[in-house]
Amino acid sequence: MAEVLVYVDHVDGAVRKPTLELLTLARRIGEPVAVALGAGAENTAAALAEHGAVKVLTADAPEFAEYLVVPKVDALQAAYEAVSPAAVLVPSSAEGKEIAARLAVRIGAGIITDAVDLEAGAEGPVATQSAFAASFTTKSRVSKGTPVITVKPNSAAVEAAPAAGAVEALAVTFSALATGTKVTSRTPRESTGRPELTEAAIVVSGGRGVNGAENFAVIEALADSLGAAVGASRAAVDAGWYPHSNQVGQTGKSVSPQLYIANGISGAIQHRAGMQTSKTIVAVNKDAEAPIFDLVDYGVVGDLFQVVPQLTEEVNSRKG
Repeated sequence: MAEVLVYVDHVDGAVRKPTLELLTLARRIGEPVAVALGAGAENTAAALAEHGAVKVLTADAPEFAEYLVVPKVDALQAAYEAVSPAAVLVPSSAEGKEIAARLAVRIGAGIITDAVDLEAGAEGPVATQSAFAASFTTKSRVSKGTPVITVKPNSAAVEAAPAAGAVEALAVTFSALATGTKVTSRTPRESTGRPELTEAAIVVSGGRGVNGAENFAVIEALADSLGAAVGASRAAVDAGWYPHSNQVGQTGKSVSPQLYIANGISGAIQHRAGMQTSKTIVAVNKDAEAPIFDLVDYGVVGDLFQVVPQLTEEVNSRKG
């Protein structure tokens, strides 16, 4: 069976969930070969093997931490040349998409971004995408070169499938471009204790109807009762009520959780583009004509300041 390269997103050896989803999808089209780079790369092997990686290619060098994406592209290209895979899968983060695009240019291949599903096809992997703010679902395949495909988080259920996971050192020669952009400083992100927005199974979002930064406590309380991430609409972010890192939408983050709860969000196309592929959508809005109600599985016409605290209380009482 053909091998499929899977780029590993990890933090000091702790593999993030989108990579495990990629391994699940990769097994549909071939044998996953994982590529783990940077500090702690070798520590990823156990988790990767448990989820189907037949081989784990690892490399560590100061360049991966000291410079932006090009050293990682150099390493992924080295893995591509060593393996000659049937496809290359990369998590669909901002960095992941840049790595994938640069690799596709280097190897003269087509690229598909933000896939939400993947299946084997007679002429190569077939990717499913949500297009035009999720108004259409398309199926496509790369017609030139080795397919490079980025996959959105929460697109597949993680399935364990133990494999050998043999660790091999990857020899990487960095290009002249690798040191073109140096990282001069890093600031650790403050931990909220909540899941990462793009990876969360449940997202609770607030919009213009929240009417102030101090009122986001109502949204946070519901999110915490559900173990959810907190999102915000562009209107709420532009008003300075919540950080841009939590923005859901076309100019923010794209999410696809099992459950999305929109509170005080009208449902403009810019917001819908970032959450329309959510599995179950619930909206609370006092405007019965709000466009968001055209999209939802369940809608509540009411004042979020009355509805959401009652919902939070109910969730907490059932947990007790």
